[in-house]
Amino acid sequence: MTLDTNSIWQDLQGVRQSVPLVHNITNYVVMNSTANALLAIGASPIMAHAVAEMEEMVSLASALVVNIGTLSDRWIEAMEKAMQQANAIQTPIVLDPVGAGATRYRTETLQHLLQQATPTVIRGNASEIGAVAASSCSTKGVDSTTSSDTMITVAQDLSTTQNCTVVVTGATDYIIQGDQVLQCKNGHPLMAKVTGMGCTATALIGAFLAVNNHPTLAAAHAIAVIGIAGEIAAETAKGPGSLQVHLLDALYNLDGEQIARRFWED
Repeated sequence: MTLDTNSIWQDLQGVRQSVPLVHNITNYVVMNSTANALLAIGASPIMAHAVAEMEEMVSLASALVVNIGTLSDRWIEAMEKAMQQANAIQTPIVLDPVGAGATRYRTETLQHLLQQATPTVIRGNASEIGAVAASSCSTKGVDSTTSSDTMITVAQDLSTTQNCTVVVTGATDYIIQGDQVLQCKNGHPLMAKVTGMGCTATALIGAFLAVNNHPTLAAAHAIAVIGIAGEIAAETAKGPGSLQVHLLDALYNLDGEQIARRFWED
């Protein structure tokens, strides 16, 4: 399996043409930024958390994104119902294990959610993926304390165990399905200075899953797009504040020529 820029561009065009509804159960910190990023690439976001409407809302969506960044018992119940419904109607699920391993409550919640349904894609930094895989990795809040390349074998085991695609983001992003490992080196260090950038990547994966039924390629294409957009944004940004604005513009204006010129795999 290899990545090619034409396929990345085709998926981005597919999102813009079909305007998929992406249902996000995500954290308070990133709701606005992830919704705007989804709108910028052409998708239609909804941030719904009420337990009473979960089954109905998931049935309307083309993808479900579950992000455990800011937990509460009621939101966990909503996540359970959403994942169960998505599993029942075969809607793709993206799980973001924000801060996995930081507290017992967070880790146990994650384990419980994984019992409700098999995610299509799990995306996290190296520490989070290590915690999901029950490795000895330590975590520091939502920031990674381990580099992404050290987690390849662990991520492969997790992918096999959960029968899903695992995305480990870092200086180099790894997109893993069993023995198959794709990588993307796009992005910019300034992106790490903006909260929720990984959460935004997770949301974009949801949009790409809506138009590409190959989870590993869909995830890789989404990761390439946000990385390339981040590079473009950083060229004119004066700091993390303006990077956020320029990132939305870069996602909105991204075209096939920019993807072909900037995509960096090796």
